[in-house]
Amino acid sequence: MQKFIRVGKRGFTLIELMIVVAIVGILASLAIYGVRKYIANAKTAEAKNSLGQLGKDGQTAFEKETLAGAVLAAGTSTTISRALCWTASAAVPAAKGSIQGAKYQSDQSATKDWGLDLTAGPGGGPGGFACLKFSMSAPQYFMYTYVSGVAGAPVLFTANAYGDLNGDGVTSNFQLIGTVNATDQNLYVAPTITEVDPEE
Repeated sequence: MQKFIRVGKRGFTLIELMIVVAIVGILASLAIYGVRKYIANAKTAEAKNSLGQLGKDGQTAFEKETLAGAVLAAGTSTTISRALCWTASAAVPAAKGSIQGAKYQSDQSATKDWGLDLTAGPGGGPGGFACLKFSMSAPQYFMYTYVSGVAGAPVLFTANAYGDLNGDGVTSNFQLIGTVNATDQNLYVAPTITEVDPEE
């Protein structure tokens, strides 16, 4: 008479379980790194887009012709002048602490933040961000500055975006430069934005 021995269902060994746990752990750490990188890139897109817009606004403001306010006599002419917007008197926000691991909501009042230099330009006209007609209504991760006509250098402008996304006190810097060519008197903006510690 034959005996049939029934073999019970066999489970996973401890080694197999440890291998599965190790693989899941590696995949999870890669996913966390990827998500952090994606979130950091999404946040830094604000600085890149804003500086790109500042560059375009700077070119638009430069191309705007400024003429003398006097009436021209018949048969005479006047020079057409083009100039960069004056330096913004303050950054937006005014201190880096406002964007250290946080978002800043700018004040949209006529004489605050973006409109601070509404009457600071030549002849009482706009200067800084008001001259550029640049503003942000949404909360921002970065502090923005605009400087033009640096002494001892060719006529140029520098726009910066400073950030501290993780709040550790180390500041990232995104910078866009434009310069007026001495030969043809046209404004040329750098084709790329320079980055220092972009994920800080």
